[in-house]
Amino acid sequence: MIQDYDVIIIGSGPAGVSAAFPLVESGLRVLMVDGGHEQKIQPPDIDYLASRGSDIDQHKWIVGDDYYALRQSDTVSPKLRAPTLGYVFEGFSEANKVVEDGFITVGSLATGGLSNAWGCGVAKLGDDELGSFPFNALEIEPSYQTIAERIGISGGCDDDMSSYFGLDTSSQPPIQMDDLHCKMLDNYTRYREEIVKFGFQMGRSRVAVLSESYAGRKGCDVSGNCLWGCHKKALYSAYEDVQALKENNNFRLEQGFTVEGIERSEDTWRVAGTDRYSVSGFRSFSAKKVLFAAGTLATTRLVLGALKSKKSVKLLSCPTAAFMLWLPLHLGRKIVPSFGLGQLSFTMNVQRNTSVFGSTFSTAGIPVSEFVRHLPFHKRYGIDLMRGLLSSCLIGNIFLSGEFSSATARLGSNGELSITGGFDERVPSLMIDVKKLLRKTYWQMGAVLLPKSFTVGRPGGDIHYAGTVPMRSHPTVGETSSYGEVMGLDGVYVIDGACLSTLTEKSHTFTIMANADRIGRYIASKALEKKT
Repeated sequence: MIQDYDVIIIGSGPAGVSAAFPLVESGLRVLMVDGGHEQKIQPPDIDYLASRGSDIDQHKWIVGDDYYALRQSDTVSPKLRAPTLGYVFEGFSEANKVVEDGFITVGSLATGGLSNAWGCGVAKLGDDELGSFPFNALEIEPSYQTIAERIGISGGCDDDMSSYFGLDTSSQPPIQMDDLHCKMLDNYTRYREEIVKFGFQMGRSRVAVLSESYAGRKGCDVSGNCLWGCHKKALYSAYEDVQALKENNNFRLEQGFTVEGIERSEDTWRVAGTDRYSVSGFRSFSAKKVLFAAGTLATTRLVLGALKSKKSVKLLSCPTAAFMLWLPLHLGRKIVPSFGLGQLSFTMNVQRNTSVFGSTFSTAGIPVSEFVRHLPFHKRYGIDLMRGLLSSCLIGNIFLSGEFSSATARLGSNGELSITGGFDERVPSLMIDVKKLLRKTYWQMGAVLLPKSFTVGRPGGDIHYAGTVPMRSHPTVGETSSYGEVMGLDGVYVIDGACLSTLTEKSHTFTIMANADRIGRYIASKALEKKT
């Protein structure tokens, strides 16, 4: 059978583009397919607070002409309610036949995937954390460096989080913090000797956001538009990488293509699916190798379908919680534009050295309504309260590792992926201890953990999904080799979160990208060996 391409990559998110670059550079013919959704509503091009005061069309990106934000009122995150980001999440579960029970499912059909709306948190895994992976830590180090240079990272400085993140040598300087975070860090430094005794350490967040202009993108101007979309492209999105890949003659992007399944004929794989731009509505492409980068949930359904496996697989997901801090000495402070993603990050140990990771954020770029919705009294009075209080408040989140997930995924009789959510029985006790430690440490830094604000998220709300077809040293059917090749499906590779051997509490996208780059280089090198 004649092959249309050497490699087909399913998905155009961070994993897909990271594998595509080395494959394209090696001269292989690469096809990338994705759902093709692109931005419809433009974010503001001046700072958030100025837009709220002067933009007569602000309803379009705050609420949406079709009342998008109101129709998404039950979703767990403000980003899922932002009309400017609606295209990122639209139609994913339906197109990929994902059904859930007690689990929040989020995915993307957009070009660039979820990186169009992510929190930009980045971290390397240490040697001990990579011990669960079936390759030497030195093998992924060059890929970590390659990804860091391509996407641009800021936050590098000599602080208590330097070794935890492991990114300072390849980072730009930190982005300017707001007054509240500056005061918090000053107090942490002043009382550090006492605070670290609690098992708590804090420092600047490391994020895939430019603080200085780089590679055609502009540095952050602290406009506060991070939730809505950055017109300067300071926040990394795989969408920009896709545009760069399209400049190569041996790369092709097929947008609007949703994969239904794959079939093998001799040494060739046929990828079939629906094409919203095709007259027939159905198309197929063939290649010797197929790389799954569709996101953990979509990839899991397609791999289980190709294996014809009905067994239940473990789905790793990080239990998470959110909280609010009040700095009373700053009550009445004037609200000013501020960087909207993580400004300070922390790690803490609870119960037998269980590691917890978290970050704190400004409230300046978030509508008051997002806070009022959580108050136990009438919205009218809540608006008055929040308007006076928010300028002296910060919000934060925490993550536990994926080992505390009890979620599972299983292929149903109609080809749908059924996901059942749940947490390990230890999670409630851990969250109680996390709340106590947060209250104690932030009190030392002059901040009050507001009563009733500490809220444990529902399973899946972290959107850190992984581990359904994990890499193993000796994989069985349904697992993958050290290079992501699926046991039982020769020539089929998993390069997104589904192949991670473990899921730590750290932000995992950077490791997914580095691993995809590592696998892409391996496939490219093997192809070149055959040619010579």
